[in-house]
Amino acid sequence: MRKDSKLSSILHVLLHMAHLDRPMTSEQLAGYLDTNPVLVRRVMAGLRERGYVASSKGHGGGWSISCDLRQVTLRDIYEAVGSPTVFAMGNRIEQPGCLVEQVVNQSLASAFDEAEALLIARLGDVTLAQLSERFSQLYANHERAPHAHH
Repeated sequence: MRKDSKLSSILHVLLHMAHLDRPMTSEQLAGYLDTNPVLVRRVMAGLRERGYVASSKGHGGGWSISCDLRQVTLRDIYEAVGSPTVFAMGNRIEQPGCLVEQVVNQSLASAFDEAEALLIARLGDVTLAQLSERFSQLYANHERAPHAHH
């Protein structure tokens, strides 16, 4: 099963946007992710609805950060991109007739639910500002070599 990288991808472009003093087009953002600009616009529209980004048209237009990075958590962004499924694992059969499989399903569901709740809670503890600060520290220590965008 393919991993859902929407959260990672949008965090990637948000950090790039946070470190630029100009709006970025969907095409530019898509270039960071090696994806289609239409996909970028679709995800960014959800962030715009929540007030995290803004878009402007015309020459010099594009997407820009419109929120206080100290007030927005990774959980906020996770929810804005549709709360993607955390785990690719699941039960073999959702409504089993077998009693053994019912016990297995109950045990796994409980463990998955606890793990997912812990992860989502942790996402709520990290702000975009904290990520931005970590990037700034890494960049300051970087040897001015080209920054890879993959």
